[in-house]
Amino acid sequence: MAIVATIEGKKLIITCDLDEPVPSASGKTLVVASTRGNMKTDLTVNGKPLTIGLNAYIPK
Repeated sequence: MAIVATIEGKKLIITCDLDEPVPSASGKTLVVASTRGNMKTDLTVNGKPLTIGLNAYIPK
């Protein structure tokens, strides 16, 4: 999954591909986008590295 993050002014912009919905590990939701855990980025906030954890899902 391609995920691109940028900072524009005071906004974090995250762009990611949507996948076909697949059941989550618990089976309670259908996942359409995920970093599958935390993803380190090249971005910094206040001089510190930014890590992103993303889950986009729909109820089952």
